[in-house]
This record gives sequence, structure tokens and C-alpha cells, in this order.
Amino acid sequence: MTSAARRLFILVEAFAFSACVGWYIWRLQASTWSSWLVFPVWMLASFIAHGDTPKTMGWRADNLWSATKRSTMVFLPCIVALCVVGIVLGAMQRPTHHLLIPNRFFGYMAFCLLQQVGLNSYLTNRLLEASDSTAGVSLLAGAIFAALHWPNPVLVPLTFMGGTAMAWLFARERNIIPLAIWQGILGTLVWCAFPVAWHHAMRVGPGFYHFHPR
Repeated sequence: MTSAARRLFILVEAFAFSACVGWYIWRLQASTWSSWLVFPVWMLASFIAHGDTPKTMGWRADNLWSATKRSTMVFLPCIVALCVVGIVLGAMQRPTHHLLIPNRFFGYMAFCLLQQVGLNSYLTNRLLEASDSTAGVSLLAGAIFAALHWPNPVLVPLTFMGGTAMAWLFARERNIIPLAIWQGILGTLVWCAFPVAWHHAMRVGPGFYHFHPR
């Protein structure tokens, strides 16, 4: 297989995976919930076929400090901005104690880690194999990440910016651990900062339309 053909095949694989995730969100989770099992099997097969290692997938500790410092420079201003937005939108008057329940918070952190595996260990890695442009790959990964949060008017723009930043940081450092932690913190702040009537309990796909604020 030529280099161009291999890159094209990798792009097709990455887009097909993303399309299947979208299909699951919009159709399969309601009719065939257990079909989510396809995704870990797909990613595992891809990791093996492409010769990925824990280091290339971002599961590493050797550069944890440098990756944390770089990501802090990017996401700390985002935290400040979300806090300001929350104050302006009256977040201080809304109950948020349920978000501080340990099981719920750490459950969300685990979900963020899974998203990082899909977004960066898999998708960004595949796109980087197909393109030499870090900026282009980061923007494309961010756009796909945002599209999978459609039609949520709060999450679509925020996940585009966040997904692009996380993909860029991953391309630089190849470490998903600080990214998962930052995503968990930022996601919690997004929930608090914006009224539930806007983000519909952070739901995406058909669930966004089915949500009815109490």
C-alpha cells in the first residue's frame, strides 16, 4: 500500500468511527443500547493494528509534569472565564450541591477519561497518522467532537474550543491524564455556570429534546 493510500485508509477509518458514534447517539442507544460494545472492540483492534503503545496513546507518567504545566496554561484562563460567566448568569443562586456527591463527580471523571481515549488516544492519533499538520488535525478533531454534541447550544461551541485545545495539547505532549482531569473540572463548571434550561442537563442528540426542566 502506498503512503497516500494508507493515509486515505486511516482517514476513512477515523471518519467511519466518528459516524458510528453519531449513529449510536441518535439512533442505536434508544433501540439497541448494548451496541456501544462495538466501540471498545473497534478501538482495541485499531490500537493493535496500528502498533499503538501506552505511551503513544497518552497513558504515561514520564512527562506528566510538563503536560500538566502546558495544559494548565491553556485551561486555567478557561476556568476563570467560566466562573465569571457563572456569576453573571446567576449561578450563585442555583443549587449545585448534587454535583459534589463523590460518586457522581468521580463517575463523571471516569466518563471524561473514556472520552479522552476516544478523542485523543484514538481519533487524534489516527488523524496525526494521516496528516502532518498539527493545527489542521486539532481543528478537525475539535470539529468532530463538537458535532457529536449536537444540538446542545452550550456544548457545541464549548466542545469545539475545548476539543481543539485538547487535541493540540495531546499532539504536543501525548498525555491524556491531565486532559481528562481538566475536562472533568471544566465540564462541572459548565453545568454550574449556565442555566439547566440552556444545556438541558448536558444532554446531546435526541435526549436534548426530551429533557424537561423541573
